Amino acid sequence: MTGHDWGYGEDNGPLEWYKDYPIADGNRQSPIDIVPAEAVFDARLSPISLSYNNCTSVNISNNGHSVVVEFIDSDDRSVIRGGPLENMYRLKQFHFHWGCKGCSGSEHTVGGKTYASELHLVHWNAVKYKSFSEAAAAPDGLAVLGIFLDGNAVDFKGFNPKCLLPNSLEYWTYPGSLTTPPLHESVTWIVLKEPIYVSEKQMGKFRTLLFNGEEEDERKRMENNYRPPQPLKGRKVRASFK
Repeated sequence: MTGHDWGYGEDNGPLEWYKDYPIADGNRQSPIDIVPAEAVFDARLSPISLSYNNCTSVNISNNGHSVVVEFIDSDDRSVIRGGPLENMYRLKQFHFHWGCKGCSGSEHTVGGKTYASELHLVHWNAVKYKSFSEAAAAPDGLAVLGIFLDGNAVDFKGFNPKCLLPNSLEYWTYPGSLTTPPLHESVTWIVLKEPIYVSEKQMGKFRTLLFNGEEEDERKRMENNYRPPQPLKGRKVRASFK
């Protein structure tokens, strides 16, 4: 398995990633199971502020592992600030993880509960770092906003992710990693408590996509593209709410 060959199958899936990416067994890997009763309310956590009003999407694509929407991140038009973040972070892209028909597909779980899908909005620290690639390798260089998608109906209007946000922005936060190779432990996770709703029809459109396969007979429907929860290893999950 080379850096380009990781995936979600039996031979190249999450249980095999450690062979090429030893950090897969590191101390701050993501996702995790968030246990609400064990999360610590932190009164110092301010509300998060999301400024996506002037959002400019570049393209939407299948990168072989997920559906990805890329954004212009050369300025501060689309940013997240507040919460556990000391600086402003620019929106780089968002992507999804999902299961098979009738299956759950979220990466994070809440008290063992899984959701139909999970949306990740990936931001990088524009104050400290000059490029996304540098940020990905640097401590706490990324801030990822995780949003659960659950059972029945929201319309994905265009590509401004503001329409994907739930009414409440109460959240859990913890130090973690990318959930796909190279699994850098450089992420501040902000996971929203309130899910948004997606229809089975909309999820079905995701499942018509194909994973990357070199040979025609290797091509498989894109589903179950999620990593299971990883050990907490002493980390504390903080909550913005009681």
